[in-house]
Amino acid sequence: MPTTLILGASNKPERYANRAQKQLIENGHQVVLVNPKGGTIDGIKCYKQLSDVSKANGLNKVDTVTLYVNPSIVEQQQQAIAALNPRRVIFNPGSEHQQAAEYFNAKGITTENACTLVLLSMGTY
Repeated sequence: MPTTLILGASNKPERYANRAQKQLIENGHQVVLVNPKGGTIDGIKCYKQLSDVSKANGLNKVDTVTLYVNPSIVEQQQQAIAALNPRRVIFNPGSEHQQAAEYFNAKGITTENACTLVLLSMGTY
């Protein structure tokens, strides 16, 4: 089962990150949630920071990191994201950061400026 990490996870049903979480699960993906507030979202543990994910036991390798945060947060977290060694990083609308994309690409991580929800709905996720 592929694992997708959602950076900027939200417990608010109207937020795209929350919609993506539900759609990913419905499509057979394991999700890992990260938001500074921590806690749980729909019964799933939410990590406060990316370094907590890398220390967690029992998690599958992160295949995809999908970003639902401001580009300034992407920039601050790019090393921690790369440390997870995902196959790809998806920059959802509003999270795009060219320098971070170049950083990931240089480390062999594929990047996409795309919408996770659209990719799932088209069957191209």
